[in-house]
Amino acid sequence: MEELASGWPPGPAEATSTLADAGTGAGRISFDGFVLGRTDRLLRTAYLLTRDHALAEDLLQTALTKAWTAWHRIETDPEPYVRKILVNTYATWWRRKWTGERPTEVLPETAGANEIESHADRRDLWTALGRLPRRQRATIVLRYYEGLSEAETAEVLGCTVGTVKSATSRALAKLRVDPALNPTEGDPR
Repeated sequence: MEELASGWPPGPAEATSTLADAGTGAGRISFDGFVLGRTDRLLRTAYLLTRDHALAEDLLQTALTKAWTAWHRIETDPEPYVRKILVNTYATWWRRKWTGERPTEVLPETAGANEIESHADRRDLWTALGRLPRRQRATIVLRYYEGLSEAETAEVLGCTVGTVKSATSRALAKLRVDPALNPTEGDPR
């Protein structure tokens, strides 16, 4: 009870200042500052890997929890480390079989003609990406959605640059012939 009265544990504002004070070296940032500044980008990466909003949030939360435990080692350049945690955690999730339901609270609203076409194109791309093996999908997401170089992608995936090149080549070849992205002659699109 005495601990609560003395202000411990610290609130969010005190934790931020404590974390900022802990980083005494040049280039170090606080964990809270990193989370506030990079959450949107990391959540986008997680979504592109999982293709599910709830799973993406869970994946990011798990990755940030793991990063928190190693923060003292990575605080000078945490983003590549956290991105690698995202991909590695996602890879371990591949191996688990999940047969849960995916409920939805609200039915989607109807959209205008242009929005429907744009939505259909995106849906076709997601469908095609979903058919790729997970390693190839991760390579495409990191290279083309996140804009990482081949070397950065190789580092995140824990493989060689040659492996990234071959996985990218195979993935692009599969996407070129995917039926969702190549409508038949009778298809109005």
